Formats: sequence, structure tokens, C-alpha cells
Amino acid sequence: MKKTYIAHQGEKFTIEWYCNSRGQSDALEYFEELSTDRKKKLIHLFYLLGAVGKIFNIEKFRHEGDQIYAIKSSPDRFFCFFFDGSKIIVTNAYEKKSEKMPSREKQKALKAKDDYIQRCKRGIYYEDQN
Repeated sequence: MKKTYIAHQGEKFTIEWYCNSRGQSDALEYFEELSTDRKKKLIHLFYLLGAVGKIFNIEKFRHEGDQIYAIKSSPDRFFCFFFDGSKIIVTNAYEKKSEKMPSREKQKALKAKDDYIQRCKRGIYYEDQN
């Protein structure tokens, strides 16, 4: 049976939590530790992304280069990328504590994106998470 981590199913986009080959999702674990108010903020942004595919307010959604985007739910940042025309994959998250984005967080997102794409090409991304 295929196991997926769907965060939100919208009319235009499905938003999924990325998980590694062991079935762990850093972004989902981060989300689960948030307060109810902070979760609600992010869920609202997921709703907008799922319905439209983009949030036009750069204070809430921003392209960070290399096809990586940041969903900005103050003070939290969730990195994601678009895949296969109708999916948004949320890779990792952190709490913003300074003006500058930590480069290691973007590197984590890029590594997760590459892993996701390679595992999808081989047809094992969903099957190996049973």
C-alpha cells in the first residue's frame, strides 16, 4: 500500500510533506510541534497555495532561487518546491531568528528535492514508505 503525507488537497495543487527513505519527515515533525495558532497560520497558507498555486504577498511566499520557495508563516519558514505540475512538496522548516536565511536550510531543501525526484524517477518514492 502506498503511503503519502498529504498536508492539503487543493483544487489546483496537492501539498505533501517530503519524507526521506526511512519515512521520516522533518517538516511534518516540525509542524506537529507548533502551537495551535502557528499551525492555523500555516494551514491557511496551504489552503491558498492549494487553491491558486501561488501567494502573491512576498512576505508570505517567496522564491528563494534554484526552484525552492519559502512559505513564510511568521516566525516559521517552510521550504518547498513544485513537482509534476500539480504537487507542492514541503521539504523542511525552521524558526526564523534573524534577517538572513540560514544557507544550510536551503541546502537541506535542495538535497530533499533531488532525493524526491530521483526516487520518483525510479518509482520507489511512495512504495518504500510502507
